[in-house]
Amino acid sequence: MRYVVVFALCCAGLGHAQERQQITIDYAPSLEKDASKFPGGTILTRDKSDQVRISHNGVLMWCDQAIHYAKDNYIEAYGNVLIRQGDTLEMRSDFVDYSGKTELAIASGGVILKDPSSTIFTEKLYFDRRVQEAFYKDNGRVEQDTTGTITSRIGRYYMNAKKYQFVDSVHLVNDKYVIDSQQLDFYAESSHAYLFGPSTIQSKDSRVYCERGYYDTKRDVGYFLKDAKLFYNNSIVKGDSLYFDRSRNYASAVNNIQVTDTLNNTVVRGHFAEIFRAQDSMYITKRAVAIGVQENDSIYIHSDTIKVVGPEDKRITKAYYNAKIYKSNLAGKADSIHTNQASGLTKLINLQRFSGAEAFGKKKDPILWHLDNQMTGDTIILKANPKTETLDSLRVFNNAFVVSKDTIGLGFNQIKGKTLIGLFSDNALYQVDVIKNAESIYFMRNEVNELIGIDVSKSGKIVMLFEDNTVEELIKYIQIGGKSYPEADLEERDRILRGFVWRDDERPQSVEDLFKDDPPLELPVIKGLSPYIPQTEFFDEARLKAIETATPNEIKEREKDKSTNLLKKKPVPKKLMDELRKKKGKPIKDEDEDF
Repeated sequence: MRYVVVFALCCAGLGHAQERQQITIDYAPSLEKDASKFPGGTILTRDKSDQVRISHNGVLMWCDQAIHYAKDNYIEAYGNVLIRQGDTLEMRSDFVDYSGKTELAIASGGVILKDPSSTIFTEKLYFDRRVQEAFYKDNGRVEQDTTGTITSRIGRYYMNAKKYQFVDSVHLVNDKYVIDSQQLDFYAESSHAYLFGPSTIQSKDSRVYCERGYYDTKRDVGYFLKDAKLFYNNSIVKGDSLYFDRSRNYASAVNNIQVTDTLNNTVVRGHFAEIFRAQDSMYITKRAVAIGVQENDSIYIHSDTIKVVGPEDKRITKAYYNAKIYKSNLAGKADSIHTNQASGLTKLINLQRFSGAEAFGKKKDPILWHLDNQMTGDTIILKANPKTETLDSLRVFNNAFVVSKDTIGLGFNQIKGKTLIGLFSDNALYQVDVIKNAESIYFMRNEVNELIGIDVSKSGKIVMLFEDNTVEELIKYIQIGGKSYPEADLEERDRILRGFVWRDDERPQSVEDLFKDDPPLELPVIKGLSPYIPQTEFFDEARLKAIETATPNEIKEREKDKSTNLLKKKPVPKKLMDELRKKKGKPIKDEDEDF
């Protein structure tokens, strides 16, 4: 039997009439009335050949049973409910409330909403056909062909834009990574995800944290802001913005960057960084500074660019172009400074450039200041104990020159030679050996600091012994010549060894001094991502009023009797199901061919 109700309903809108179509019952072999239980409703029941079929404004519905309220243009569908919209969208559930007035379908019980690229699973789903939006608020799951599975407490699907908006306990899982977020907007066609609130992307070998971010789940490329952090191996990368390309094992960061090596207890800071994880390398520029620990004292290395290379247990840090080093009792300067975490070596390498400010373009050698001593040479190497992180020794190769200011007068104590070897104990230099072609000028003073003469000599080797950071003894080996002069008998020009340059004005006296020669810092403005736009209420006042108007009074009363409301799932009427089973002799299933 075919039961068709077509009724034209006109209403005013925007100055012209708009036609609304009535729900059409295309196939319903069994029709019943039960005015006591369903006033104004007609009970429709399937037969063994097919389900009840219903249509309305381009949507088709199949079910085992239905209660049709023709006057209210409303239907309740029970049992194996299937709704199809066009040839792209399909929804299955146990039960559906559908209003022809509001075009709102409320599905409950094992709801599955499927389109060509994704599928929603939930226990209760609201589908507004007028705006083409679906909504769940009590946990749901979305399976997306190219991205994986996404679960959340609240979800909204904007069908025209192919956009999902997930809120609260968002969890995305695939075979490469897991995303957890407070809010996530996901575009099904592009597979682009936008993260808002505390969010993490966890894979087998890395983790990203941010409070605002973007991730291309197809290309494995992301851009992250607001407390952004990247964790990999034993390193933590922080920055105002982070870019991450998982397929290339590449990351970059901009503005206020900090890279912490938790294994080697070092930190590198700057304002632009590139990380090449497969090559175990990292570059940082713009006020780049590396910070390590020696004897519970931080040591800072600053340069135009800092490069960190090598596996985590054999890290090498290379600082180049105007490199400087500073700690409480030590400072240095060179063209480049290299440190080897495994061997404990720090190397200050000879400057290859020339300073035009000096006559004849004289090159500036690497320089190291320890307490009151200035040391220069072609190459300077500091050796530390990697286990105890204490300074062990100092070596200066080729053109070694040691200068210290006389304690009282205007003169300078000087020693030069081919090579210098210094030994440390308890963070203090206690012995310095100057080897081969050693020359010295030394201002000798008695116990009351009176100048008793100026010693000028040449030797094969000179040894200085320090106590309380002052020269306690000067020992000369294989002395070739030398003489002590009264101050008045030695002219000023003879009080300076060839190659002497006093460079105390270059010495960093604090961490801030490391940056005093840098050009003004101009950080790029980060445009960032748009802030999170909260979901509008799915049931605003106008929609609730329309639902209330469209819902038959009989359904309202039944819901009131059950201390519930329209939006709560209604059980299948027991009497109807019992009668149906009795007639057919077994449970109703679409796949039962013998029904």
